[in-house]
Amino acid sequence: MKINNLDNPFYIFLFCIFALIINTISSIYFFPIMLLGILFIAFYICMEKNYNYTLFFLGFTILIIEINSGFKPFSIILLSFFIYAFIIPYVSRVLSVDGINLYVYLVIFYCGLLLLWLLNNDISFQLNFFLLINLVLDLIIFGIFI
Repeated sequence: MKINNLDNPFYIFLFCIFALIINTISSIYFFPIMLLGILFIAFYICMEKNYNYTLFFLGFTILIIEINSGFKPFSIILLSFFIYAFIIPYVSRVLSVDGINLYVYLVIFYCGLLLLWLLNNDISFQLNFFLLINLVLDLIIFGIFI
């Protein structure tokens, strides 16, 4: 069994506070969904291992970020649960490489986030660029620090 930083509830709590601060500051200058992919991976791990109290903090953090970003309340949480319940079992059955599965889940989450954004707003090149930057940043941060 592989243990990583996302198994520690104290680390997740501090990361939630850090993500809220970063997203509040970045909402002035940048599209404010930074670190949302890592919060999704933490959500996935908490659902897998049944960490209910930590899941509450993650849900509250994601709720604040989605309200700050202009999404409907609970839309990203429902997207995360939909990906966890329906898409991840299919992907894990088809793709059997354990080391890369979390990266694939992260890319699928950002595709769903793009779909959510397209349902609510118009498509623009700037949005695609910001989502791509956030995806690359989340992949790098997840690969290096977690």
